[in-house]
Amino acid sequence: MAFVWFILAAVVTIYAAMKLSTYADVISTKTGMGGLLVGTLLLAGATSLPEVTTSFSAVWIGNNDIAIGNLLGSNLFNVFILACFDLYFRKKQLFLQASNDHLYTAGIGMLLTLLIMVSLIIRIDYTILGIGIDSLLIAAIYFAKIMILGRLSKNKQTVTQVEDPLLAKVDSTKKTISLRTAVLGFIIAAIVIMGAGTMLSIMGDRIAVLTGLGSSFIGSFLVAAATSFPEAVSVLVALRLKNINLAIGSILGSNIFNIFIIAGADAIYRDGSIITTVSTSHLTTAIGIFILSGILTFAILRKKAASGFNYMLPSILAVVVYFVSSYLIFINS
Repeated sequence: MAFVWFILAAVVTIYAAMKLSTYADVISTKTGMGGLLVGTLLLAGATSLPEVTTSFSAVWIGNNDIAIGNLLGSNLFNVFILACFDLYFRKKQLFLQASNDHLYTAGIGMLLTLLIMVSLIIRIDYTILGIGIDSLLIAAIYFAKIMILGRLSKNKQTVTQVEDPLLAKVDSTKKTISLRTAVLGFIIAAIVIMGAGTMLSIMGDRIAVLTGLGSSFIGSFLVAAATSFPEAVSVLVALRLKNINLAIGSILGSNIFNIFIIAGADAIYRDGSIITTVSTSHLTTAIGIFILSGILTFAILRKKAASGFNYMLPSILAVVVYFVSSYLIFINS
């Protein structure tokens, strides 16, 4: 029954995520906030709610490996999602149309990932008010990121999205949705996702026991993939709505928010720094995230590609790195 409940929770999460993306696009359009800001802050935070409830629930039931593995594994899976969609829509060369402002978010994400890598290696069990010093530093960097993005939005440095006739037609229903309805629908969908995320955590813990695969692998692979379904659906919907910056911003913002959740999980865990209690196999996941983030940064930074194959190379490399990382996580868990 654990597998059945796990699948049902995943299905509910996917449906709610589809609604989230549509409402976020309406909010982006009718408030003038732009796809980058809405995607990086609003949509990224909402689609990361399964990670929030899953990781917090995992800490409450005493399984820190699922908590940390879910967050890091989700980041690894998120970039993999973006690479897969880029290959699927390869003729549109999505990354070349993206705003360079995403580089700020990607850079902050790589900085936070590097901090996690160092924390997993050094494992300093020093806390302030029961929260690890590394988690406090993560929180400080996250809030600094919000201030930076706020200034970018205020200065209107983001680029205008170019219409791409090859992308699917815009859903005409979004034109009839009012801003008030979009905000209310967004909140309801977010609450549904929170409930489904709790179920994913509980069932993931049971599956780890039933299969004997280990909490670190189940958290980094199975639970992480399931809780990343909202990001996958959100990216697809955003691309079909011709909002490329919303899609990329959602993934990059989710990755930063997921690492920020580690600080929240540390606050719930009251027996020291949570990083010092988890398996060293999570270091493999963190290294994989750092490499994938570097590849993604290069893909956005370049302005043109000599050929279609040259354009696809970063995404192909990202897919390879993901599967190699997943295999290493499995053998080390």
